[in-house]
Amino acid sequence: MGSVVLSLDAELGWGFHDMETPPPQRVEAGRRGWSVMLELLSEFEIPATWGVVGHLMLDACDGRHADHPAPEGWFERERTEWRDREELRYGPDLVSDLLAADVDHEFASHSFSHVLFGDPDTDRELAVAELERSREIAAEWGETIDSFIYPRNSVGHRDVLAEQGLTAYRGRTPNHHGARAVFDSTVRDRSFLVEPCVDQHGLVNVPASLFLFGFEGPARTVAESIWTDPMVTVARRGIDEAARSDGLLHLWLHPNNLTHERDDRRMRTILSYLDRKRAETDLTVETMSDVADRIDVSAGVDGTVSPANSQPMSGY
Repeated sequence: MGSVVLSLDAELGWGFHDMETPPPQRVEAGRRGWSVMLELLSEFEIPATWGVVGHLMLDACDGRHADHPAPEGWFERERTEWRDREELRYGPDLVSDLLAADVDHEFASHSFSHVLFGDPDTDRELAVAELERSREIAAEWGETIDSFIYPRNSVGHRDVLAEQGLTAYRGRTPNHHGARAVFDSTVRDRSFLVEPCVDQHGLVNVPASLFLFGFEGPARTVAESIWTDPMVTVARRGIDEAARSDGLLHLWLHPNNLTHERDDRRMRTILSYLDRKRAETDLTVETMSDVADRIDVSAGVDGTVSPANSQPMSGY
C-alpha cells in the first residue's frame, strides 16, 4: 500500500529575513498562500505536515532577543526594515487557523527564527536554542513537536533533534528539481518515490521527493501555453506510481509559493488528483509523524548519513 506525504515550510517573512534582497512577491504572498492551502487541504480532506517557524506564534517581542545566541545582526531586519511589518513577523492568527482545522494536520517545527542548521557557522548552542525555544512556545500553545523541517533543507545537528525528543525530519531529496525533474519523470521515466530510513541518531529520515514549485518563470509560462503545467504532470506520475506500489511520495512547498491564481490552480489540480486516486485505490495520505510511527526503529539503523541527506536540494 503506497502513500503520499505533503509537507509545508510555514515561515512568512522569516524565510527571507537574512537575504540581502528578498523576493518581494513571495514575501507578500505568505499569508495569502497559508490561507489558500488550508482551504484546499480542508476541501479535499488531506492532512499535511506544517513546519511552523516558532517566532510566528508570538504576539510581540523586542526585536533583539538578547537571550538568544544568534550571530550579530541576525534579527536586524526585524528591528529595522520590518519593524512596522508585524504581518511578516507574527502569525498567531494563522497558526490558530491551522490548529483549528477539521483536517488532522501535523504541527511540526521549522525552527524558531529560520536558522540554517547545516551552515558551518551554526554551532550546537544555536541549534539547541532554536529547538528549545520552538518547543517552549509550542508547549504554551498546548502542542508538542515530533517532526522537524530544516530551513532551506540545510540538514545538520541531527543529534540535537534526537536529544530534544523529536522523531522525524525531512531529509534531502535524491532527485533533481525544476526542469531536470520534468525531464527525468516524463522522458527518462525515473521514479520519484523515496525510502524512509532510521539514521544513526534513531531519527526517521523522511526524504523529500519533489518540490512542487521548482519549474517557474518564463519556462513555465511557455510550457503551459503549448502543453500543460509540467509540475502537475510530474506530481500525477508520482502519485500514480505510489498508488501502484508500496512506495512513498513526499511532495513539499512553501505557502508563499502561491503568489498567483495559477499557483492555486496547480495545487487544486494536484490535491484533487490525489484525493481521487486515494478513493480509487489503496493509496493513503500520511504525515511525517505517521511515517515515523510505522517505521521499525529497531531495524535499518546503519550508523551512516542516508544518501538522501547528501544530495543538493534547491528551493527556499
